[in-house]
Amino acid sequence: MSGGETVSAARRREVIDALRRGTVPQAGLDLLAVGLGRFTGALDDELATVAKGGAAFHAIRGEYGSGKTFFARWLGERAKRAGLAVAEIQISETETPLHRLETVYRRLTERLVTATHTASALRPVIDLWFYTLEEEILDAGEVAEDDTEGLLRAVDALLEQRLADVARTTPAFAAALRGYRRAAAAGDNATAEALVAWIGGQKSVAASARRAAGVRGDLDHFAALGFLQGLLTLLRDSGHPGLLVVLDEIETLQRVRGDVREKGLNALRQLLDEIDGGRFPGLFLMITGTPAFFDGQQGIQRLQPLAQRLATDFTTDPRFDSPRAVQLRLTGFDLPGLGELGRRVRDLYAAGARNPEPILASADDAYIAELATAVTGGLGGRVGVAPRVFLRKLVADVLDRIDEFDDFDPRRDYALTVSSGELNELERNVVAASAGDVDLDLP
Repeated sequence: MSGGETVSAARRREVIDALRRGTVPQAGLDLLAVGLGRFTGALDDELATVAKGGAAFHAIRGEYGSGKTFFARWLGERAKRAGLAVAEIQISETETPLHRLETVYRRLTERLVTATHTASALRPVIDLWFYTLEEEILDAGEVAEDDTEGLLRAVDALLEQRLADVARTTPAFAAALRGYRRAAAAGDNATAEALVAWIGGQKSVAASARRAAGVRGDLDHFAALGFLQGLLTLLRDSGHPGLLVVLDEIETLQRVRGDVREKGLNALRQLLDEIDGGRFPGLFLMITGTPAFFDGQQGIQRLQPLAQRLATDFTTDPRFDSPRAVQLRLTGFDLPGLGELGRRVRDLYAAGARNPEPILASADDAYIAELATAVTGGLGGRVGVAPRVFLRKLVADVLDRIDEFDDFDPRRDYALTVSSGELNELERNVVAASAGDVDLDLP
């Protein structure tokens, strides 16, 4: 790729290894972000607004295979570079139902990441917050550094001040933090860990730890919003001016019981109302879903206030879509885009190869285009679902062999086959629907 030689070896290897496995890389997605440039300016502006205490919301709309998860992770990387924390949550009827916000909050804290800490970053964020409060108190010169008990009292007082807005609705959040701080200072790591778990919404926290902090029971649906408000305060004071929360695969709401669906849609409406009301400064909420979820009667349209809020005109050509709209439409790859993606990956691979010349010569632009066309044809002509298989074939079957065998010529020595075992459920469904039109080696 252009500039591929400037990419670090570790970053390059992480991306290539993920593509070889057929998975979305956890980092380095800017190297593969074909066609997303039209969103960059508007989204970076919104990240900057969030970092200054504003809030934002977007719904990402696209068919299966259009790249919604990739888009969300790509934006997550940009958010982390801007200093924000990020949490990506898969909505699931059984594990993370949207109508139970306490479960959504729990998953959020489990998947919380920053530029310097992987999931879960909750305890490092809490520790950094208390460190920041201590430094603020010591810099003011009001407490001596060796006055441990005086410093604890001063931190408690500053804690109450910083969390005053949260405490009005959810006093247990501040109480748990005070208990954590005192347990950590006393070297009682078991109680400290238990209280971090409780702050993170975990169930079955030891009763002794809860008693030590003066809190009771488990987090419920209503308190979850207060805890999210408190978490945003911790993040802001510890140097992370905002939080990007991605609710992925929200279209699963279409497949649940009617009453559960209604509760889930109401929970989403409640979140948007709270964002609009200014309760969550520093929150960037993003949901992803299919067009059927946004337009169909089993999705957003069942709750008219929510449907009206998300309404976006998609009757024009996609190239005229505004990146500032509440819904952002992903159209997926076309063949030229898939070819560009393949060329980027080839150039990235060649930049780290022992001998890049054979790779660039044997897997030239024309061959990349041929392979993209062949893989797409093998998946019923659906370019949108082809990128994962295409990149896996390109890296594992073609580029690795060129790199390892001096006499390997992909045009002569490689014949594309796609077996059912290497397809995911969506890809198998596409193949099955087009079984009469494609020529695959399907054992």
